[in-house]
Amino acid sequence: MARLGHFLFGIFSALSLFGVHAAPADAKISVGDIVNALKLNLVTHINATITLESLTTNLISINFDVKNSLPIELTIDRVVSKAGINGTVFATFDHTFTKPVVVPLLGTANSGTINNVLLTQGALASLDIIPLGFLDLISTDVFVRAFTIFGMLGIPIPVTGIKQSHVPTAYNLALS
Repeated sequence: MARLGHFLFGIFSALSLFGVHAAPADAKISVGDIVNALKLNLVTHINATITLESLTTNLISINFDVKNSLPIELTIDRVVSKAGINGTVFATFDHTFTKPVVVPLLGTANSGTINNVLLTQGALASLDIIPLGFLDLISTDVFVRAFTIFGMLGIPIPVTGIKQSHVPTAYNLALS
């Protein structure tokens, strides 16, 4: 138990050091910058469902799997994301979870269905990226609480500007 305490103290000391002391007064290093620098690859898989209605509304549904590499429970309350290919945004959403996503320590969790994801290039143009089988997270902000207990309590930590390349993506065409 003492080792865990020392480990957690070290993590938060390092975050404090990088976020406050290592940057010039006019620059800030965010938790998202640290996640990007360490290439933690938080999102392990995306599932996108395209319906016949998507062709006229340019809206799809998605869900994603997220990995927690820390020995503490994390709870996700909200995600704001832009995803695409080679810097071109194809999909965007801002979703607040009615039931927050609890990601167990050193575990994974699925987001559940997120509806009304906007295809910014239109549904027909977006069909061209399906054969690639991946998406890039161009910019993702995650509003997370750390040290939660079964999704309750916790310390709010906004993780902004997450970037991740080549997230495996499955496209489900529900055209019937």
